[in-house]
Amino acid sequence: MTAVDRAESAVPARREIPDTGAHNVVRALENLGCRAAFGIPGGAVMPVYDALLTSSVRHVLVRHEQGAGHAANGYAQATGETGVCLATSGPGATNLVPPLADAYRDSVPVVAVTGQVARPLMGTDAFQEADIVALTAPVTKHGYLVTDPADIPRVLAEAFHLAGTGRPGPVVVDIPKDVQQAHVPFRWPPRLSLRGYHPVRRPSGKQIAAAASLIRAARRPVLYAGGGLVRSGAHAELRELAERTGMPVVTTLMARGAFPASHPQHGGTGVLRRADLVVALGARIGETGAKVVHVDIDPAGISGLRPGDVPIVGDCRQVLAGLLAALDGTPEPEEWWRELTWAGRPPANGVLARLGELAGPDAVYVAGEGRHRLRAARSLPHERPRSWIVSGGQGAAGFAVPAAMGAQAGLPDRPVWTIEGDLGAAAQELATCALEGLPVKVALLGSGGLPDAVLLAESLGCAGLRCESPAEVDDTVRRAVAITERPVVVDFALTR
Repeated sequence: MTAVDRAESAVPARREIPDTGAHNVVRALENLGCRAAFGIPGGAVMPVYDALLTSSVRHVLVRHEQGAGHAANGYAQATGETGVCLATSGPGATNLVPPLADAYRDSVPVVAVTGQVARPLMGTDAFQEADIVALTAPVTKHGYLVTDPADIPRVLAEAFHLAGTGRPGPVVVDIPKDVQQAHVPFRWPPRLSLRGYHPVRRPSGKQIAAAASLIRAARRPVLYAGGGLVRSGAHAELRELAERTGMPVVTTLMARGAFPASHPQHGGTGVLRRADLVVALGARIGETGAKVVHVDIDPAGISGLRPGDVPIVGDCRQVLAGLLAALDGTPEPEEWWRELTWAGRPPANGVLARLGELAGPDAVYVAGEGRHRLRAARSLPHERPRSWIVSGGQGAAGFAVPAAMGAQAGLPDRPVWTIEGDLGAAAQELATCALEGLPVKVALLGSGGLPDAVLLAESLGCAGLRCESPAEVDDTVRRAVAITERPVVVDFALTR
């Protein structure tokens, strides 16, 4: 059964659906497997909101469109599905630009459906008119302006395909209000029309063989896993190759959890400085004296900062499968490991280390921008893929809380923790979490007491806890873990 088949079979029976462009938007989203959409209604997108009233798609009413975009990002990173956000025309759509730029930089599949002024008003400087397709062109894979209501199912199917294939990324679908209101039959499945889009997935066998030769000849090889490996779902193949060959594994900030941090072969970035071969898997590689095998699904991402000795364009999962077949029986680099035995791990942050131990093995962690992000990357137990979510390339302030909200909506049975310095950039989305029944947990490591985080949390419908002594850390975290019916904010005020 395909994803489309499963999505269609899960749609509950309901009353007869009108044949309008807006209802076709919603039906297409259902058939494409969309389980949740994040957004705010407005005049130019209101027909879609009317159609959502009878839909199986859960709508999460955020407080700001930027929160909607980051929530769609967090949902996508946590679930591996395409995130969906909605906004009205003009300022609603332009508020999506920062999160779309963030998703583009970090290769996250997001589809943004925006309302537009009616077709006769376009180009007249009408109220709340903005050319969102042009505005977002530098930070999206593609943008559609739908002028024919019959095209809606095809365009949305293409948008999901573009967002989730090749190098993943955001796609904008801009729909004028009169197109949403037009009466048109719903036809599914549509025939896609993407004649110029042929992303490479199957790697070159010749390049695989060349990479295998370099690995055999190397004395100090290392596997360097990045966000592209996480997007491909290649964590099992990575572990198999590492254990078969004995190569140490280093993960980038975006790839924490792709290889278990507790595994004896997991190392820090210091390993890269001593390597004579770096096998970069969906990661950018900077200046190094080592030889480089550079694997990326995006040809433009190959050898961007440093030319690769063996560049391989292809899906990380398929590349690793090819290397596993080519490297059967390769001996372990025992001397290399003897050289590495001196290297210790950097000290962990005590609060985060205890939080990681007490939060449980199913916890998902979302880190905001700041020093606390690096502390969390170093101190938390990153054992599973898609359990660590950050704004990697952009380092966007205000990312963490809405991204955690999206992750919680996508993974309702798992605890989601947000690691933040303060709540200055996205506190309003805690109200969304409280009203929508999304019990995210927020650990504040440097709020400074202004505003009072506990009072702010309680005013937004959340539980507020404060920890003022290292001796209180365990009890405070346990209290937070026990609160499951609403969001909770924990202010670790240990430095005041």
